[in-house]
Amino acid sequence: MKVQIINRSKHPLPAYATELSAGMDLRANLSEPMTLAPMQRCLIPTGLYIALPPGFEAQVRPRSGLALKKGITVLNSPGTIDADYRGEICVILINLSAEPFVIEDGERIAQMVIARHEQAIWKEVEVLDETQRGAGGFGHTGM
Repeated sequence: MKVQIINRSKHPLPAYATELSAGMDLRANLSEPMTLAPMQRCLIPTGLYIALPPGFEAQVRPRSGLALKKGITVLNSPGTIDADYRGEICVILINLSAEPFVIEDGERIAQMVIARHEQAIWKEVEVLDETQRGAGGFGHTGM
């Protein structure tokens, strides 16, 4: 599948790191470094604009290394970019650590996964079919 992209940053296009990677790294597009204080959130631009084909979305997810090592994550994870969105891809980051975190221009801040999706057509009914689980949720199936 080919996806149209405009790159208004000075950084390379997102790319798969390995042959079997699902996600591509997104990089910060900043004129100067930004410091993210503990528990602070901010919107980080990437300089990228995409046009996805119908039936696809782009999901913006945390980078596991940043989350584990620095406590930096994507606040609305996964963030969804719809096929009809044409604005700049930006990432909502939050610092969940106790230390300030400096975001440098070009730093890999999140990953993006392109995925197919379906749109539901609702069929109203009075009763749903029975299952073994039934209405059990939120830990119902055990630890």
